[in-house]
Amino acid sequence: MPNSQLTAVLFMVLSMVAYQISASFAKQLFEVLDPITVVTLRLCFASILIILMFRSWKIIKRLPYLRWNELLYYSGSVCLMNVLFYASLGKLPQGIAVGLEFLGPLTLALLSIKQKTDYIWVFLAIIGIALMVPWQDATAHNFSYLGAAFALGAGVCWAIVRQNIGMHALSIAIVLSALVMLPISAVHNPDALLQTQYWGKALLIALLATAIPYALDLLALKQLSKMSYGTLSSLSPALAAISGMVLLNEHITAWQTVALICIMIASVGVTFRAAKSSNAH
Repeated sequence: MPNSQLTAVLFMVLSMVAYQISASFAKQLFEVLDPITVVTLRLCFASILIILMFRSWKIIKRLPYLRWNELLYYSGSVCLMNVLFYASLGKLPQGIAVGLEFLGPLTLALLSIKQKTDYIWVFLAIIGIALMVPWQDATAHNFSYLGAAFALGAGVCWAIVRQNIGMHALSIAIVLSALVMLPISAVHNPDALLQTQYWGKALLIALLATAIPYALDLLALKQLSKMSYGTLSSLSPALAAISGMVLLNEHITAWQTVALICIMIASVGVTFRAAKSSNAH
């Protein structure tokens, strides 16, 4: 592998690690703040960071000419994705939350397969879901059906968000999301927003979840193919489980570990199939 590609792989892995560390820090903050407040603070600080990073003030003159129907749809998906994912983190181990969220874009990819031989990836994804849930113990301490519903909902939003409509769409989406969440948090828990002693950690979460990953992804995408990017993205559930174990002392069952492996293999398989189909055309 050329040095440039190796560097791009490193950037990609660091991007995912930063994001998963941010999720662990957010979950630690849940001990003193509710998830809605944490999401709001993260989005507010992320708005500032992302505007500075993309120099988004340059598009102010173009605002009247943007496709606002698409932008509002995209922005709503970004906002809801953040709310649902953080809500799931409050009820599930981090690895399980990310694994279930990952099913959103994976399902979208699986729906596009055409050859019967590729249904092995569908089978693996179904096994992953089946093993993730402790059917024999509905009250298991490391699983919540409501949390699972939140994570799956976040996954649906993620599948929509991945259909990016331009670099500045992210800036607009995060700013609009912050503007929507601020009044909601002000009504929900106004005192929590004003506890400035937690703003530093919220800023760090925004930096690790938004600014650093997007900067590293932009660098990585200059050298990586879509197949390589998709394959590396499949590591997210594993990195989430490791981050949860190291930073949160969370432990998942052996069957849930197998479930995450099945989901990751399915993701890698469908990524290779998509690349092969694209090359064939």
